Order: sequence, then C-alpha cells, then structure tokens
Amino acid sequence: MAANSRFAVAVHALAVIAWHEDARHSSREIASSVATNPVVIRRLLAQLSRAGIVESAHGAKGGFRLARPAGKIRLYDVYAAVEEGGFFALPEKGNDQCPVSCRMKAILDGVFKRVESKVVPELKRATLADVVGQLPRPA
Repeated sequence: MAANSRFAVAVHALAVIAWHEDARHSSREIASSVATNPVVIRRLLAQLSRAGIVESAHGAKGGFRLARPAGKIRLYDVYAAVEEGGFFALPEKGNDQCPVSCRMKAILDGVFKRVESKVVPELKRATLADVVGQLPRPA
C-alpha cells in the first residue's frame, strides 16, 4: 500500500516551475522531473490553480507558472490545496465485530491530530522559496 504523495509531488512540481521562474512549464516537462504521468500533474496543478498558487495559459506559448512569488507561497498553502482530510487517512470501513477495529479510528484520530498540530506550524513557516533555495541554480 503506497503512502499518499500528493503533497510531495505538488511541492516538487512547484519547485520545477519556480526554478526557472521566468518561463512557462508544460505538464509533460514537470511530469518528466517528477517521474509521473502528465495527467497526475495536470490534476494537481488544477487544484493549485484554484488555490491561486499557479496560473496557466493555453497555446504554443502556454504552460504553468507561479501566480505569486515563491517566497509568498507557504508549504501550508500547498498542503491545504492538495490534501483532502489531512496527512493521514484511515480506511472507511472496519470489522464491526472486531474489538480492535471498533476502536482503531478513535485511537488513531487522536494520535494523528497531535502529529498534525506539530507539522502544520512548520508548514506555515516554510515557503516554496526555502525549498528552491536549496536547489542548484539553473544554467
């Protein structure tokens, strides 16, 4: 079972866009860096566009670019745009006859809330510029 990677892929995609900030980037180009399908990138970028993080243009000179400077994009903004229900997800159904299954959601909900209370403030402090600043400068 693979972990949800929407947030990490979204940050990676945004870093590609921010790395060459003056250019527009196609979903194919971004997908190549992320090593995923362009459809996955388009879906994430649509969510980021609705959140006002990226903007797109169609046509020969189209593509995606940041809607605001990387220093103004908090990682929390990205997280809120692409994650549904938080970092952790529990299965919808369990075995109603099992004493472990009957309590697991309540137990893990508490743990997950405590973990997120530590993670979210860090995401609110960090920006996309912090991420891009750790990359080598483009040639």
